[in-house]
Amino acid sequence: MSSIHGFVGPNRFKGFFAIVTLSLALTVGVAWTPTAKPRQEHQPAQEDAALLEGYRHVEVASVSDALEQIAGRKMYLSHRMRSIFPTRFAGFAVTVALKKETNHDSEALKGMLAAIDQGAPNSVYVMVVEDGADIAGMGGLMGTAMSARNFSGAVIDGGVRDVAYLQKIGFPVYALGIVPSTSIGHYRFAGSNIRVVCDGVEVRPADIVVADPDGVVVVPRALAPKVLALAQEMDFKEHSMYAVIEKLKSIEEAVKKFGRL
Repeated sequence: MSSIHGFVGPNRFKGFFAIVTLSLALTVGVAWTPTAKPRQEHQPAQEDAALLEGYRHVEVASVSDALEQIAGRKMYLSHRMRSIFPTRFAGFAVTVALKKETNHDSEALKGMLAAIDQGAPNSVYVMVVEDGADIAGMGGLMGTAMSARNFSGAVIDGGVRDVAYLQKIGFPVYALGIVPSTSIGHYRFAGSNIRVVCDGVEVRPADIVVADPDGVVVVPRALAPKVLALAQEMDFKEHSMYAVIEKLKSIEEAVKKFGRL
């Protein structure tokens, strides 16, 4: 008995307890790992996903109106930017710029391809082709790569070709026109994930690009949550007004009731 009491005396008992605690910690390992940090690391991705989901279900016209109220500036692309088939998408901008330059460099456009291969799912490929209304900035091969990487779509300040194949695979593209030309030998890659001006609108990497049959709008990333909330409110009011207009046979009364047009 005395030897047992000697081993588990006050000081030695603390040492014994520490050894047992350490052994248990090593045995269960992950049970002792705090869970707060991983949840924090996943939060931005979850927030981004929720934001995009919201933008995929809101009218582009409402987004444009909300942006004008909040930012006080035009952020929609012009009537020249048209889709190759009716579509709707939202995603984060991956920007690419091509500058006009006659060359015989086989790697002159390598960077525009790297931007695709490095792009994340839910990206929108925003390409600005200098003076490129009659130059195809992309075609079926690039569209296939974007589709395989789960890009949301592409917006080309220039032309597009291979539209039959792009329609076949269902990859959405907005462009200034459909042309059979090539940029090879006529253009050089000028940068990716940089600030660009696409059809008169400033686009920065990770801005949200929203498109539907009404056109394309660019939402600055910092304003995205606020713009979405206002656009959703506008959508709700407008969709509610249809039934009221039909019932009252008066648009004036509906505008007076809901306070918007």
